[in-house]
Amino acid sequence: HGKENVDSRHNRGRGGETTRFHTVNVAQPVRFSRKCPTGWHHYEGTASCYRVYLNGENYWDAVQTCQRVNGSLATFTADQELRFILAQEWDLEEKTFVRKDQRRFWVGYQYVITNRNHSLEGHWEVAYKGSSEVFLPPDPIFGTAMSENENILCAQLQCFHFPTLRHHGLHSWYAENCYEKSSFLCKRSQTCVDIKDNIVDEGYYFTPKGNDPCLSCTCHNGEPEMCVAALCERPQGCQQYRKDPKECCKFTCLDP
Repeated sequence: HGKENVDSRHNRGRGGETTRFHTVNVAQPVRFSRKCPTGWHHYEGTASCYRVYLNGENYWDAVQTCQRVNGSLATFTADQELRFILAQEWDLEEKTFVRKDQRRFWVGYQYVITNRNHSLEGHWEVAYKGSSEVFLPPDPIFGTAMSENENILCAQLQCFHFPTLRHHGLHSWYAENCYEKSSFLCKRSQTCVDIKDNIVDEGYYFTPKGNDPCLSCTCHNGEPEMCVAALCERPQGCQQYRKDPKECCKFTCLDP
């Protein structure tokens, strides 16, 4: 742990010049904050990423959109995960389908109606079986656009835009006609994201997001592991230079 293995190598550049660098094994664990693609919010408690899509879609179209990004409509495993969702700012300023201070979006539950007497009786189910431990919502508020023939309604989670209401966790659950259009919340597993915001598959080498374009790591369970750093020598014959923030051992000379 206290020693570094140094391997000097030479790499022939485009113009024929030789760039010299050293690879150094990094002994200490390296932590990275970016485990989700751009636009997604990461929650450590479930090792998951979340994103609200603003384009209004019915429930079934929203399901397919989430599947196309390797996710599903969000379900929640515990109150802590739900509180995390409610506390986020989801950048919903432009498009909304309800009042500006309120936000409603499809999530991965359906309400199955079992009795249509004086009051609608039924129960919540997870729309697409995934996690074995899933938090089920309380009794819902029923939407206004209901059909008498529908026995299945779809879940909308309502949160609030005002920070004081958000951080107090104020929210409501709606059972709505599944063909209504609404924003929706997708959830996917955390993943490895490289310095150019590409998603990296399990077991592949990549340079993680951060300030060091000379790191090379292996993607394992959505985490960069076994990272190795390359150390670059300064460019020859150049007094002032700038490092490229996304390319290892690439410099721009600033001399006149």
